[in-house]
Amino acid sequence: MTYQNTIANPITISGIGLHTGRVITMRLRPAEAGTGIVFHRQEGERSVSIEALSANVVDTRLATVLGKGGLSVSTVEHFMAALYTLGIDHLHVDIDGPEVPIMDGSAEPFLRLLRTAGRQRLTHPRKFLAIRKPITLVAGEKRINIIPSRFLRISSDIAFDHPSIGLQRRAIKLSPDLFEREIASARTFGFLEEVEYLKANGLALGGSLENAIVISKDGVMNPDGLRYSDEFVRHKILDTIGDFSLLGYPLLGHIRTYKGGHDINHLMVEKILASPDCWQLVELSEADLRHAAPQAARSGLRGLAYHHQ
Repeated sequence: MTYQNTIANPITISGIGLHTGRVITMRLRPAEAGTGIVFHRQEGERSVSIEALSANVVDTRLATVLGKGGLSVSTVEHFMAALYTLGIDHLHVDIDGPEVPIMDGSAEPFLRLLRTAGRQRLTHPRKFLAIRKPITLVAGEKRINIIPSRFLRISSDIAFDHPSIGLQRRAIKLSPDLFEREIASARTFGFLEEVEYLKANGLALGGSLENAIVISKDGVMNPDGLRYSDEFVRHKILDTIGDFSLLGYPLLGHIRTYKGGHDINHLMVEKILASPDCWQLVELSEADLRHAAPQAARSGLRGLAYHHQ
């Protein structure tokens, strides 16, 4: 994917909003190079276009929320992770509510529906943000750092004082196939007492065992159990992909997180953007990628050339 992409055909995605409990509909339309991912949010006579960029993040407490001009769109991370992994750089998203549908709590439904839309290659080359120097951020018990890598890699460690989760660790080198096979279907999760508190305060009105893993003091409440034994850390990786897509460029670097979440992910994205001495924008030619594939197999990922911008 050395060139920028949009979708080939418009599609519509509908589903329940996690917090409002309303049916939310998104209409996805192809966009020209230079557009980015843009949510077009309308409420009554008010209308605003919100670019999916870190500068427009207005909240990270329960999900990643984008806002502008007094209107917002929440829970964008799963949808954004699917777009990022499929290499969709430019897209118009007409949305008729304040949150992206939660679907089944994962990115898999978005991935499947986006594949039906197809991908259209644009004439502009993709620019990648390549990390050149390590960057570290610590916030209480949470830690995140990013180091140079020729690919996007993510290593995530989580630790919960509950026997159903405990300590979990997973590391990936992101590709569309791996994302679809190992990450996309990992669902969001929460503890029963937290869900009950949110519902009592007018939130999570659309939450159910159909769109989240719910954990009580006795264990996982979902009748069908987990999709993976380490589904929790896989979902943390999914969230990380979606949150880091708000850099505005595909990333070449190795993200390493401990007790990560939307808040520290956003802070790290902001720190990266504020540290231009630690990265460069580069273009990769198709010849680079053809050369890199056999080199990577033979020599531990050496041999990838960059065109600096």
